[in-house]
Amino acid sequence: MDGFSELVARLLIDAGIPKPAVLRHGREELTLPGFFRPTKQWNLVVVSGAALLASVEFKSLCGPSFGNNYNNRIEEAVGSATDIWTAYREGAFQTSPRLVLGYAFLLEEADASLRPVSVREKHFPVFSEYRGVSYAVRCEESVRRLVRERCYDTACFLLSNRKAGARGRYREPADDLSFERFARTLCNQVLGAFRSL
Repeated sequence: MDGFSELVARLLIDAGIPKPAVLRHGREELTLPGFFRPTKQWNLVVVSGAALLASVEFKSLCGPSFGNNYNNRIEEAVGSATDIWTAYREGAFQTSPRLVLGYAFLLEEADASLRPVSVREKHFPVFSEYRGVSYAVRCEESVRRLVRERCYDTACFLLSNRKAGARGRYREPADDLSFERFARTLCNQVLGAFRSL
């Protein structure tokens, strides 16, 4: 995901955000206060003066254990968003305008991630969108819901197999979760926040 992080940083700078404000290396620079935990290290942070403008998480999921790892990734995404939004509400970033939160998710495209899997429904039925579908479809729906439920302002969902991924190739299964839409929304919102300072 380093390549995507670097590309997003370049796009933010090209959009008009000063280069020193776009941080993507160094533990201390990327560590922000949380509410339910003391701190969280993000993958890309935009800070102008004393104002936090954006935080972006870049996550990937590779086999062989897609089931457990998928659940962990989604729980992390919801938890990280809840944590930073609560810290924001409670004044952790006092001089900041409303920050922009982004989430980029890359799933390994493999037989195990593309074939339908079953769900356990002993007591109550699961949502139909998750029934009889692959981990790829589940991940796509989960990332979409992270945006629809306003956990994140923008997100993308990408697929790539090991061979194509090593050459920087990927697939976008959903137009509403494309990398171009994610990057455009992120850049526009961060630039708007920067200009409001």
